This record gives sequence, C-alpha cells and structure tokens, in this order.
Amino acid sequence: MWTIQSLLFIFCISLRCLTSAVGMIHVTGYVGREVNISCSYDQSYVSHEKFLCKNDCGNSDILITTSQASKTKYSIYDDTSARIFTTTIFDLQYTDAGKYWCGVTKTGTDIYTEVKLKLVQDSCCDTVTKVQSYEGHSESVSCRYESQYQNSLKYICRGNRPSTCLQQALITSDTKQNARFRLDDDKVSGTFTVTINSLTRNDSGSYLCGVHRNSDLDVFSPFELEVEEWCCVKSTKINGTAGHPLTLQCPYPPQHWDNRKFLCKGDHRNNCSDMVTSQSRFTLQDDAASSSFIVRITKLEAADGGTYWCGSDSQWRVGNYTKIELSVCLHCTSNVSLGTTAETQRTQIPGKAVTDTVYVLL
Repeated sequence: MWTIQSLLFIFCISLRCLTSAVGMIHVTGYVGREVNISCSYDQSYVSHEKFLCKNDCGNSDILITTSQASKTKYSIYDDTSARIFTTTIFDLQYTDAGKYWCGVTKTGTDIYTEVKLKLVQDSCCDTVTKVQSYEGHSESVSCRYESQYQNSLKYICRGNRPSTCLQQALITSDTKQNARFRLDDDKVSGTFTVTINSLTRNDSGSYLCGVHRNSDLDVFSPFELEVEEWCCVKSTKINGTAGHPLTLQCPYPPQHWDNRKFLCKGDHRNNCSDMVTSQSRFTLQDDAASSSFIVRITKLEAADGGTYWCGSDSQWRVGNYTKIELSVCLHCTSNVSLGTTAETQRTQIPGKAVTDTVYVLL
C-alpha cells in the first residue's frame, strides 16, 4: 500500500511517475519580454539537479536543467543558500503561455511543482486621463490605488511600457523628491500625487502611475500630459523709431480693474524686469473705464528693442497677458501685425508738438 505524505500526491503521466507539491505557482509575463519562474525546494535536495519542463514532462518536454545553465530561450540559476531555483524565459510569445513544471530530480519519483504562465500585452491601458498645462507652470496628477496597496511602492514613469516602468521610474514613494518631481502618498484616501514643477514642452507625452506588487504584475493607470506654450495667446510685433515716443495700450479683463498693471521686459516672463518702476522714460496710466492701461516711452533708444509682456495678473494665468516683440531702428516704417491697431495723436509738449503713435494691442 502507498503511504500518502502530507501535502504531496503521486500520479503518473506518460509512463513517468511525478510527485507534486500541493499548490500551483501563477506567473504573468509581458509579450516580447522575459519572465522569471522561481521554485523552492527542501534542504535535502540542495545538490540535486533541477529543471523546467512543459506539458507531460517527457524527455522531449524538458526545456532546461541546472547542468545546462543556459540556452537561447531559457536560463536557469540555482540559489542553494535560499533553496530557490529560478528559470528565465526570454522573448515571450503567446505560444509560451500554458502549463509548466518545476522539477527536482531524485531517485524513484521526481518532485514537481505546477506553474501556470499567463501572457499579456506590454501596453497600458484602455482609458487614459488627459492633463493639460503650460510652460513654466506646476502640475499635479493624482493616482488612486486599492487599500491593500497602502504600503506598496508607488512610482511614475514616462511612456507606455509596463514591463520597464519601475526600472525607468522618474520618482518613487521611497525617494519622494527628485529634481522637479515630487511624490506624496495619502494612504487614508488611497491616492498618491505626483507634482512636476517648471514644466517645459519636452514634458509632454505619456506617463504611467505604478503600484508595485511582489506576487503579481504591477498595477498601472495612465495619463497623457500636454504642455502648451504659455505665451502666445496674444502676441504682436511692433517697430519703433529711435528718438521718437511710443505709446502702447494694453487691454485687461474687467475683473482686473483693481490689480497692479505692469509692462516688463525679458525673453521669458520668469526673468522679465518691470520697466515702469526701473526706467523713468516709461510711464503707465490706467483707464479702468476701457479696461486697458497705457504705457508711454518718451524717447525710444536702440536698447529698448526686445520682448515685453504687458499684463494685470500677478499669477501669470494664461490669456491675461500680451507678448510684444519691439524692434527699434533709426528710420523705419511702422509694421503692425494682425491683432494690433495703430493710431496717431499729437502730444503737446511745451515749446514743441510731437507726433506719437499709439499701438492698441487687441
């Protein structure tokens, strides 16, 4: 009579008797990538040969053994100190899915553990969250997760390949801060938030929020970030003549009637200088009735050429500013772009009359 060992059962397949540990290993891999199948064994089998086989585990079904070490499709490593041997299957295809067996060779009946391999596409996901922001701004994206993953590692990466996301993570919940990226994990609400500061157009693209799972594939949620050029909601080019006065009329939203108005100069709004407070030749007059303000330059100089920003919103929200490209020459004809009108007025100065061109920025 057979003696049935606890947690073991004996069966025969294709004239070969197999002893299998009760339980099954479930493994999921990505098509086109590799997967590791790890199987443990007892201390008494440290010096025994280990192998991975498929189907009925006949001689032709053995894929690799520890005496072979590696093949093109498979490699195997036996960690005798941990008593775990790991087989790697490379370049996974859907035909690789199915039933495998981890085996330990021994006298009489080999010991087997059943493995079920499932394959999925290396892409994510059906629904994508769209996020829109602007150059220079900060943007926060929140990613939800289930309560059982409160203490799991969270991270984000660029692209749409789950298999390499963790290795290419921009930031993780372990690091929390990495240059322009910050990750805050609110375990009570089950949400982690990633903030990206000082956005550039290069930050546009696909991202994945990831939650690491030790016993299965990580969980992902995607978002698509579009970073638009901040300025150019309203933009104009103006030519001025050195030695002549120039007046700019800048509109603003009616609700900004009580805001501080300004004209600043600089290639970017983050590094521009307020010309009205720093240059005595620049004066500003607010006309709340017309929801606009006027900046007059009394005597243009060649150095006045450059990029200006006129606005009324200290938060620099998009749409509340006008970008002006001013060119100054000795003798030039006014060249006003679409969206700008020019008006000529006579300005009375004691002892002389000066013709002043007013540029109204629409």
